[in-house]
Amino acid sequence: MDTTLQDPLVGQLLDGRYRIDGRIAVGGMATVYRAVDTRLDRVLALKVMHPTLAADVSFVDRFIREAKSVARLSHPNVVGVFDQGTDGSYVYLAMEYIAGCTLRDVLRERGALQPRAALDILEPVLAALGAAHRAGFVHRDMKPENVLIGDDGRVKVADFGLVRAVDTVTNTTGTVLGTVSYLAPEQIEHGTSDTRVDVYACGVVLYEMLTGAKPHSGDSPAQVLYQHLNEDVPPPSAAVPGLAFALDEVVASATARHPDVRPYDAVALLAQLREARAALTEEQLDAVPPQAHAAAHDNAEDRTSVIPRAARSVQLPPPTDGGPGGAGGQDALNRTSILATPPPGPPPAAAPASRRRFDPRRRMIAVIAAVVLVLGLGTGIWYINSGQFTKVPPLLAKTEAQAKQRLDEAGLDVKDIDRKYSDTDKRGTVMDSDPAVGERIRQNDKVTLTISLGPETVKVPNVKNIPLDTAKKELKNSGLAPGMVTKSFSEDVKKGAVISTDPRAGFTRKAGSAVALVVSKGRPVEVPDVTGESESDATSELEEEGLKVEIATKQVYSDEDKGDVAEQSPGEGKTLAEGDTVTLTISKGQPMVEVPDVTGMNVDDAKDELEGAGFDVDEDRGLLGIFGDTVKKQSVDGGDKAPKNSTITITIR
Repeated sequence: MDTTLQDPLVGQLLDGRYRIDGRIAVGGMATVYRAVDTRLDRVLALKVMHPTLAADVSFVDRFIREAKSVARLSHPNVVGVFDQGTDGSYVYLAMEYIAGCTLRDVLRERGALQPRAALDILEPVLAALGAAHRAGFVHRDMKPENVLIGDDGRVKVADFGLVRAVDTVTNTTGTVLGTVSYLAPEQIEHGTSDTRVDVYACGVVLYEMLTGAKPHSGDSPAQVLYQHLNEDVPPPSAAVPGLAFALDEVVASATARHPDVRPYDAVALLAQLREARAALTEEQLDAVPPQAHAAAHDNAEDRTSVIPRAARSVQLPPPTDGGPGGAGGQDALNRTSILATPPPGPPPAAAPASRRRFDPRRRMIAVIAAVVLVLGLGTGIWYINSGQFTKVPPLLAKTEAQAKQRLDEAGLDVKDIDRKYSDTDKRGTVMDSDPAVGERIRQNDKVTLTISLGPETVKVPNVKNIPLDTAKKELKNSGLAPGMVTKSFSEDVKKGAVISTDPRAGFTRKAGSAVALVVSKGRPVEVPDVTGESESDATSELEEEGLKVEIATKQVYSDEDKGDVAEQSPGEGKTLAEGDTVTLTISKGQPMVEVPDVTGMNVDDAKDELEGAGFDVDEDRGLLGIFGDTVKKQSVDGGDKAPKNSTITITIR
């Protein structure tokens, strides 16, 4: 069954912004999708909480509050958080998309790692956690599934979904969050979590990288929890002889059962790790580990889930040599769990000899009951004959040849190959499978692969000389988007029609890409100077140039004669397109100015007064005023108004 294609969110636009293209992983708390932010045109990972959890208001409030807190973390080894929101019943977190694999994928494929590789991975993990710890946060779910290794080699810590502020997790109320295989003893016994639970989990991860196996194992999560509480993590060199003693010391320090014995936080553990590394020789760093444990993870359940834990009255059984439900127990060890109420300490005292008779039926019921109570699965018992099943191996982003090889190695075959366009998946790589990656499938069964054709491409149509609106419609019909529009003069393309496109016609572009358009402003026209001309003459001259004329509603006083053009806009020499408009302002003539009263003044003072007011002065002396020096009369009486620059005649006697 192709669960990816049946996923209701695949192909949808979440919150009007995020286009969900495919499913990356499914956990017990959320599903992670590969999506595209249509607003910023970037690929990202979208973590969507399961609707069953989204119905819990307190859980959603905590998810949102903690997501906002983690978004404040800025570190190169922490998966960035871009956005958080809700869309109906969907609560989501938009995060940085890392193309690559998880540390779990590496351990499945390669088993134990060389010490150098293990330290190269753990150091940036501790740097990321150190930044979180110093910022006041605890991750609480450190495991290989949450360590991402990009195609460029960068290591990033993901899934801070269980993160809590340090000062709010010192005493949880009846619940423990985490993954069974990586829980610290104090998380199990008391429900307390501080920075040292991350230190403990990192110690377990280091052990797993060095040996290829987890330090504690059992047929059920209850047995693993018991070992966390009652047994020390063994030194890695016990499983891989020849490993340096310094590595044993780091693992022992980080996984000390009492938190006070561990390094205080990831920063302190990082310092200890670097000190140990400096003491190792090149041969010790490059020691080749055995690969015997590689297959141990092939069928491990790596999904994250929400698991109610047994009540306090249920005892945690010590490890056994096997029994029904073993496959289910192993599956549960890598899940993120919510355990309701702390479990008890050591197993109960032995029963009297008369009552210790072995009863297979009773033992089977007890084991099944423990698994049901711990996992909260009710009637969900796994197949005893789980050997008939396998899981679809990691295929996403692999080439067709690589995917076929992985399927062949897993004892599976290719049923069919579909090919689809994709904006986010590289051409020739696997973008989906049916059944999906990680799904249970019978051995020797077949898998359908969906191979990416890369982005769908279309040719840019020829829209030259076509009106802009029509050109936009043609681009949309071709699967392209009209882009930025700029205007330019053109001697041969009609105004409003398209001159050219970028990319040019005939070029191939990804479907949905924007095409820029250059639209004609028409033939360029240099504006002539029509100031001082009559309104009719100026209008005729401009219209002959292909321009339109508009007369301003208000006239102004100017040096131009009344009725002539006083101003024009745009002015002389400006370049307009054919059909553009020039606005003309008509003159009301010279402005009227109040005439000073100069009668009785001597001639020189009177002339200065009138000229200063903007008038020309003419003298009338007649026969009687040849030798006079006083103004007896003026042509415009003082206090009256006359046009500026007009002439005032003064009579001298």
